[in-house]
Order: sequence, then structure tokens, then C-alpha cells
Amino acid sequence: MVVEHAELTVQEGREAEFQEVFGKAREVLAEADGFRWAELLRCAERPRTFLLLVGWASVEAHTVGFRESERFARWRALVGPFFAAPPAVEHYHELGPRFTG
Repeated sequence: MVVEHAELTVQEGREAEFQEVFGKAREVLAEADGFRWAELLRCAERPRTFLLLVGWASVEAHTVGFRESERFARWRALVGPFFAAPPAVEHYHELGPRFTG
């Protein structure tokens, strides 16, 4: 499994609206083949910045299976209008089980 790490910068004053709409966008993500989970975090120091973490079966499940599908177009139509800049996206490989303390 890989984790997509996407830093999203939202237009000033639209943060709450983005969070609300993201609930619908998460449902679109969940329909994708290879989707495992998603989490949206908001930066305390930069409140216009959000971190989207998405678990995928593979990098290709995201970059080909999702991004080349009509689901991506639906997802982008929901969240894209809020972006102040293009998202910065990288993929990380899990190295072991999550430590929970």
C-alpha cells in the first residue's frame, strides 16, 4: 500500500466551505478501485493549508486508475474551485505497521 500526500492551499475565506464540500469529494474517492482510506487535516499555523492523506493499493491505483477515470473529473469539479494553487502531490510507501503508542 502507498499513501498519497497532497498539500492543498485553499482560497482565503473559503476554508469552511471547502471542508463541507470535501465530504462529498471523499465519497467520490471511496468509489475508486484501489482506494483504502482518506484523511483530511488542517494546518494550525497556516489555516488555508490542508493535508490530504489517501491510502491506495498502489501508486498506479491513484495515478492511472483514479486520475484517468471520470471519478477524478467529478472529484476535481467539487474541490478544484477552492484551490489557490495547484496541489503538491507525492506518494509514500508504508514501511511497517502504524505505531499507536
